[in-house]
Amino acid sequence: MLHTSDFDFDLPTDLIASHPLERRDASRMLVVDGNAISDKHIRDFLDYLQPGDVVVFNNSRVIPARFNATDKNGNVHEITLHTATDDQKTWWGLCKKFNKFSIGDVLTMDDGTEIEIADTDDESGLKITFRCDNVFDVLNAVGKMPLPPYMKREEELADRERYQTVYADPIGSMAAPTAGLHFTDELMHEIETRGAKIVKVTLHVGAGTWMPVKTEDLSQHKMHSEWCQITPAQADIINNAKRVIAVGTTSMRTLETAATDNRKLPVDKQYKRIVPICRTTDIFITPGYKFGAVDVLLTNFHLPKSTLFMLVSAFSGLNEMKTAYAHAVAEKYRFFSYGDCCLLFKKDS
Repeated sequence: MLHTSDFDFDLPTDLIASHPLERRDASRMLVVDGNAISDKHIRDFLDYLQPGDVVVFNNSRVIPARFNATDKNGNVHEITLHTATDDQKTWWGLCKKFNKFSIGDVLTMDDGTEIEIADTDDESGLKITFRCDNVFDVLNAVGKMPLPPYMKREEELADRERYQTVYADPIGSMAAPTAGLHFTDELMHEIETRGAKIVKVTLHVGAGTWMPVKTEDLSQHKMHSEWCQITPAQADIINNAKRVIAVGTTSMRTLETAATDNRKLPVDKQYKRIVPICRTTDIFITPGYKFGAVDVLLTNFHLPKSTLFMLVSAFSGLNEMKTAYAHAVAEKYRFFSYGDCCLLFKKDS
């Protein structure tokens, strides 16, 4: 049985990328196919495509979800939204000392907008209701891009554009689907000239992307739920793919959620890979999981002992990923959200 400590590895802090490269498509790409490792660049991604492939992206747009709010005593609190409720005016958000608030407390944002504390929860933080007509207008005015805490810096003007994919559309994420940050409009066009198809599914990235695994027993870890969607038309394209290439772990989690639902159907009613979905998912992929949709994964490098490193280890093998990450450290690849990427092939069962 694997434990959280099995997914630890040494990572020098100077390899954590705090800023993006000047060009999106300048990143390096480590290719891992079984025990074979090769050093490439993101533009070499095109050379691994085959006619009939379907490349799946997550098109969720990051909102400027981090903002300051002042309580009645003049204390300023930083809040980072992570999950919306159905009415879009009530959200869950992370905040230090959130348990000091009482239900009904009112805080004031920098533009004068008031928010009311509706609930608190040990896992989700604060539940807050905005007293305004349009939450996104307020956030666009006073919010900041929710850069990951390991960057250890404040938002800069350039982050408004660079911490967003070029194809981002539906608003809803509190973190970027970072594997997609490497792609330019030109690179997207070249994918299709190689005979591959592009499908843009949606998963609104929530708090789970940064949440550490606090239990040694993986079965005790609870993933945050995130809303995702694959339309019937998209599912049809994916089911007719020669291979499915997921760009990013959020795309993979969306696809594998749909594959899990497909396996619940009677055998004679199942599709080749997936069914359409429009729901929340808390899928937690660890070694031993049987992949039903994805053949190839493009992803960035992930935190030690994180759910995402567990996911890539499930896909390509724990020993193989530890070897690959050790190579990446030795070759000084740039890690995490603004870092380099790796192209992973599914390990044979």
